[in-house]
Amino acid sequence: MSEHHARTRRRGEELIKAIHDAVLEEVVAVGAGRLTMDAIARRAATPRTTLYRRWSDPFEVLLDALYHQHPVEEPTPGADDLRGDLIRALRLMVEWALSPAGRAVAAILTDPKGAALVSEALFERVFADRGGTFTRTVLQHYADRGRFPAELLTPVVADIGEALVTKRLIDTGTAPGDEDLSAIVDQAILPALGLGPGGPRAARA
Repeated sequence: MSEHHARTRRRGEELIKAIHDAVLEEVVAVGAGRLTMDAIARRAATPRTTLYRRWSDPFEVLLDALYHQHPVEEPTPGADDLRGDLIRALRLMVEWALSPAGRAVAAILTDPKGAALVSEALFERVFADRGGTFTRTVLQHYADRGRFPAELLTPVVADIGEALVTKRLIDTGTAPGDEDLSAIVDQAILPALGLGPGGPRAARA
Protein backbone atom coordinates (compact mmCIF):
# COMPACT_ATOMS: atom_id res chain seq x y z
CA MET A 1 0.00 0.00 0.00
CA SER A 2 1.36 3.43 -0.91
CA GLU A 3 2.01 6.13 1.68
CA HIS A 4 -0.59 8.26 -0.09
CA HIS A 5 -3.29 5.63 0.38
CA ALA A 6 -2.24 5.03 4.01
CA ARG A 7 -2.63 8.75 4.62
CA THR A 8 -6.03 9.15 2.99
CA ARG A 9 -8.15 6.09 3.70
CA ARG A 10 -8.66 6.49 7.46
CA ARG A 11 -11.47 8.65 8.81
CA GLY A 12 -13.24 9.45 12.05
CA GLU A 13 -12.46 7.39 15.13
CA GLU A 14 -9.93 5.21 13.31
CA LEU A 15 -7.86 8.26 12.40
CA ILE A 16 -8.16 9.78 15.88
CA LYS A 17 -7.00 6.51 17.44
CA ALA A 18 -4.01 6.38 15.09
CA ILE A 19 -3.05 9.93 16.12
CA HIS A 20 -3.56 9.16 19.81
CA ASP A 21 -1.39 6.04 19.52
CA ALA A 22 1.24 8.03 17.65
CA VAL A 23 1.54 10.80 20.22
CA LEU A 24 1.86 8.29 23.07
CA GLU A 25 4.62 6.45 21.23
CA GLU A 26 6.35 9.72 20.38
CA VAL A 27 6.40 11.08 23.93
CA VAL A 28 7.96 7.83 25.19
CA ALA A 29 10.56 8.00 22.42
CA VAL A 30 11.60 11.66 22.67
CA GLY A 31 10.01 13.16 25.79
CA ALA A 32 7.40 15.87 26.14
CA GLY A 33 9.93 18.65 25.64
CA ARG A 34 10.69 17.53 22.06
CA LEU A 35 7.16 16.69 21.03
CA THR A 36 6.15 18.28 17.71
CA MET A 37 3.15 18.18 15.42
CA ASP A 38 5.40 17.14 12.53
CA ALA A 39 6.69 14.08 14.38
CA ILE A 40 3.24 13.03 15.56
CA ALA A 41 1.88 13.37 12.02
CA ARG A 42 4.74 11.31 10.58
CA ARG A 43 4.26 8.56 13.13
CA ALA A 44 0.50 8.54 12.51
CA ALA A 45 1.05 8.61 8.72
CA THR A 46 -1.29 11.57 8.30
CA PRO A 47 -0.79 15.16 7.11
CA ARG A 48 0.13 17.69 9.77
CA THR A 49 -2.87 19.79 8.69
CA THR A 50 -5.14 17.00 9.91
CA LEU A 51 -3.82 17.53 13.44
CA TYR A 52 -4.27 21.29 13.32
CA ARG A 53 -7.93 20.91 12.40
CA ARG A 54 -8.55 19.45 15.86
CA TRP A 55 -5.65 20.49 18.14
CA SER A 56 -3.65 23.69 18.47
CA ASP A 57 -0.32 22.18 19.61
CA PRO A 58 1.30 18.81 20.40
CA PHE A 59 0.49 19.04 24.11
CA GLU A 60 -3.21 19.27 23.30
CA VAL A 61 -2.88 16.10 21.23
CA LEU A 62 -1.07 14.41 24.11
CA LEU A 63 -3.59 15.41 26.77
CA ASP A 64 -6.49 14.36 24.57
CA ALA A 65 -4.92 10.95 23.98
CA LEU A 66 -4.23 10.44 27.68
CA TYR A 67 -7.76 11.51 28.62
CA HIS A 68 -9.41 9.09 26.22
CA GLN A 69 -7.15 6.19 27.19
CA HIS A 70 -7.43 6.68 30.95
CA PRO A 71 -9.69 4.07 32.58
CA VAL A 72 -12.63 4.96 34.79
CA GLU A 73 -13.58 2.80 37.76
CA GLU A 74 -17.07 1.30 37.85
CA PRO A 75 -18.03 0.45 41.45
CA THR A 76 -20.67 -2.18 42.17
CA PRO A 77 -24.01 -0.31 41.93
CA GLY A 78 -25.36 -1.87 45.11
CA ALA A 79 -22.23 -0.92 47.08
CA ASP A 80 -21.97 -4.43 48.51
CA ASP A 81 -18.43 -5.47 47.57
CA LEU A 82 -16.00 -2.80 48.76
CA ARG A 83 -13.06 -5.20 49.00
CA GLY A 84 -13.69 -6.64 45.55
CA ASP A 85 -14.18 -3.22 44.01
CA LEU A 86 -10.91 -1.97 45.53
CA ILE A 87 -9.00 -4.97 44.17
CA ARG A 88 -10.57 -4.43 40.76
CA ALA A 89 -9.63 -0.73 40.87
CA LEU A 90 -6.01 -1.60 41.61
CA ARG A 91 -6.03 -4.24 38.88
CA LEU A 92 -7.29 -1.54 36.50
CA MET A 93 -4.37 0.64 37.57
CA VAL A 94 -1.85 -2.12 36.87
CA GLU A 95 -3.32 -2.73 33.40
CA TRP A 96 -3.20 1.01 32.68
CA ALA A 97 0.36 1.39 33.99
CA LEU A 98 1.55 -1.25 31.52
CA SER A 99 -0.43 0.24 28.61
CA PRO A 100 0.92 2.83 26.13
CA ALA A 101 -0.90 5.56 28.07
CA GLY A 102 0.62 4.48 31.37
CA ARG A 103 4.10 4.29 29.87
CA ALA A 104 3.61 7.76 28.39
CA VAL A 105 2.63 9.19 31.77
CA ALA A 106 5.67 7.55 33.38
CA ALA A 107 7.90 9.09 30.71
CA ILE A 108 6.40 12.52 31.34
CA LEU A 109 6.59 12.45 35.13
CA THR A 110 10.13 11.08 35.28
CA ASP A 111 11.44 13.75 32.90
CA PRO A 112 11.89 17.10 34.71
CA LYS A 113 11.36 19.07 31.51
CA GLY A 114 8.28 17.08 30.57
CA ALA A 115 6.82 17.32 34.06
CA ALA A 116 7.30 21.08 34.08
CA LEU A 117 5.54 21.41 30.73
CA VAL A 118 2.45 19.31 31.19
CA SER A 119 2.17 17.81 34.69
CA GLU A 120 -0.28 20.44 36.00
CA ALA A 121 -2.55 20.06 32.98
CA LEU A 122 -2.17 16.28 33.19
CA PHE A 123 -3.50 16.19 36.75
CA GLU A 124 -6.26 18.74 36.12
CA ARG A 125 -7.49 17.62 32.69
CA VAL A 126 -6.87 13.90 32.76
CA PHE A 127 -6.61 12.43 36.24
CA ALA A 128 -9.10 14.71 38.02
CA ASP A 129 -11.66 14.45 35.23
CA ARG A 130 -11.38 10.65 35.19
CA GLY A 131 -11.84 10.16 38.94
CA GLY A 132 -8.58 11.22 40.54
CA THR A 133 -6.27 8.62 42.01
CA PHE A 134 -7.13 4.98 41.48
CA THR A 135 -9.57 3.71 44.19
CA ARG A 136 -10.93 7.22 44.89
CA THR A 137 -14.06 6.67 42.82
CA VAL A 138 -14.73 3.37 44.57
CA LEU A 139 -14.08 4.80 48.01
CA GLN A 140 -16.29 7.83 47.35
CA HIS A 141 -19.06 5.55 46.08
CA TYR A 142 -19.07 3.58 49.34
CA ALA A 143 -18.66 6.63 51.57
CA ASP A 144 -21.66 8.28 49.88
CA ARG A 145 -23.73 5.20 50.67
CA GLY A 146 -22.76 5.15 54.34
CA ARG A 147 -20.53 2.10 54.28
CA PHE A 148 -17.92 4.04 56.26
CA PRO A 149 -17.77 7.62 57.63
CA ALA A 150 -17.05 10.05 54.82
CA GLU A 151 -14.52 11.93 56.95
CA LEU A 152 -12.25 8.89 56.84
CA LEU A 153 -11.80 9.35 53.10
CA THR A 154 -8.85 11.71 53.37
CA PRO A 155 -6.35 12.49 50.58
CA VAL A 156 -3.87 10.14 52.29
CA VAL A 157 -6.34 7.24 52.34
CA ALA A 158 -7.28 7.88 48.70
CA ASP A 159 -3.59 7.71 47.76
CA ILE A 160 -2.69 4.52 49.64
CA GLY A 161 -3.51 1.99 46.94
CA GLU A 162 -2.00 3.94 44.08
CA ALA A 163 1.15 4.70 46.05
CA LEU A 164 1.75 1.09 47.05
CA VAL A 165 1.11 -0.26 43.56
CA THR A 166 3.49 2.34 42.12
CA LYS A 167 6.15 1.39 44.68
CA ARG A 168 5.79 -2.28 43.80
CA LEU A 169 6.11 -1.54 40.09
CA ILE A 170 9.24 0.56 40.69
CA ASP A 171 10.84 -1.83 43.17
CA THR A 172 10.30 -5.05 41.26
CA GLY A 173 9.80 -3.94 37.67
CA THR A 174 6.95 -6.45 37.41
CA ALA A 175 3.19 -6.16 37.65
CA PRO A 176 1.77 -7.04 41.08
CA GLY A 177 -0.65 -9.94 40.94
CA ASP A 178 -4.02 -10.33 42.62
CA GLU A 179 -2.38 -11.68 45.78
CA ASP A 180 -0.32 -8.50 46.06
CA LEU A 181 -3.33 -6.29 45.35
CA SER A 182 -5.42 -8.15 47.92
CA ALA A 183 -2.68 -7.61 50.51
CA ILE A 184 -2.67 -3.87 49.79
CA VAL A 185 -6.43 -3.73 50.24
CA ASP A 186 -6.55 -5.97 53.33
CA GLN A 187 -3.48 -4.64 55.12
CA ALA A 188 -3.57 -0.95 54.23
CA ILE A 189 -6.73 0.50 52.70
CA LEU A 190 -9.42 -1.31 54.70
CA PRO A 191 -7.64 -0.84 58.07
CA ALA A 192 -7.38 2.89 57.33
CA LEU A 193 -11.18 2.90 57.15
CA GLY A 194 -11.60 0.86 60.34
CA LEU A 195 -12.62 -2.11 58.21
CA GLY A 196 -9.62 -4.35 58.64
CA PRO A 197 -9.36 -7.37 60.96
CA GLY A 198 -10.83 -6.41 64.31
CA GLY A 199 -12.05 -3.05 63.07
CA PRO A 200 -15.51 -1.86 64.18
CA ARG A 201 -16.93 -2.19 60.67
CA ALA A 202 -14.97 -5.26 59.55
CA ALA A 203 -18.00 -7.48 59.17
CA ARG A 204 -19.39 -5.36 56.34
CA ALA A 205 -16.17 -4.82 54.33
